[in-house]
Amino acid sequence: MNQGDNPYASAGAGQSGQMNVSARLDTAARQSAQPPSRQPAGGDGLIGGTQTQGGGDLVKETTTANFTADVIQESRNQPVLVDFWAPWCGPCKQLTPLIEKAVREAGGKVKLVTMNIDDHPSIAGQMGIQSIPAVIAFSDGQPVDGFMGAVPESQIRQFIDGLGGKAKDSGQDQIEALLEQSRQALAENDINVAAQGFSSVLQADPQNTKALAGLASCFFEAGQPDKVEELLAELTDEQRADPDVASLIRRMEQAEEVKKLGDPAALEARLAQDPDDHAARRDLAKICNARGDREAAADHLLTIMRKDRAWEDDGGRRELLALFEAWGPSDPATLAARRRLSSVLFS
Repeated sequence: MNQGDNPYASAGAGQSGQMNVSARLDTAARQSAQPPSRQPAGGDGLIGGTQTQGGGDLVKETTTANFTADVIQESRNQPVLVDFWAPWCGPCKQLTPLIEKAVREAGGKVKLVTMNIDDHPSIAGQMGIQSIPAVIAFSDGQPVDGFMGAVPESQIRQFIDGLGGKAKDSGQDQIEALLEQSRQALAENDINVAAQGFSSVLQADPQNTKALAGLASCFFEAGQPDKVEELLAELTDEQRADPDVASLIRRMEQAEEVKKLGDPAALEARLAQDPDDHAARRDLAKICNARGDREAAADHLLTIMRKDRAWEDDGGRRELLALFEAWGPSDPATLAARRRLSSVLFS
């Protein structure tokens, strides 16, 4: 999977203290002229050379050619922070001196490597980085954590302190942690962050089924079914049987079903005229689910169960179980609706 194809950056400025770089990456890759060096903020910090004065080996600037030695190999000794920046990025000039200060205060616990993405766009492109400043922490040769935007100094120190535990984790533990963070970001509809996290896992483990399913889910939520199909086509039969993949496939099937259900307003009018029109209520439940209103979808199907368990051979319950399958067993909506289902079944 080419991480440079990551589509999830915003068209303009991103989060506070964060700037979009996708168009500039493409431009920089074609330009031969060297951009101006970054200027220090407040007279202290990294400026454009290979290393700041008095910094020893704790702080340095890398290139595409030296990235493996400066980051991948060096991170086997201690964590390495990679600060992706560009001369035109104002928040970068605020962030880097703060990171450098925190790294020096850590006394060798972690090192800082900076990379000018105008001079060296390929690494950032491969990692799916679309907004800067972006800081990625590497440990044992793998990306293990990161943040974007000009965060405060206290948060930088906390981030570095947290790397101590991560550096001791096994590679699989690191992957599991990043997967969990990415799933949480996706659940909060932060598709850009989720996609970058799943992409980072795939850098370390290209056949990781959970990461492939997660990235495909990002494409699905972004309304790009062609990209989803492209990813799914690469999966083996064993991978397609994974619960996360099966859940995504079911959601895609439900999305296709919804296209055939007609006008929601007409269904609501039918319900207003006849509250026992269970077919209309079931179709509305499917539409609510497609819109992301899982609670409303469950409400409609539980209402059918309360009114008429015999309708279409307990059709309300069967439709609700199909939603559980699509949402996944640990999804908050599944857990909440299961509790309500138990109340109906055993009351």
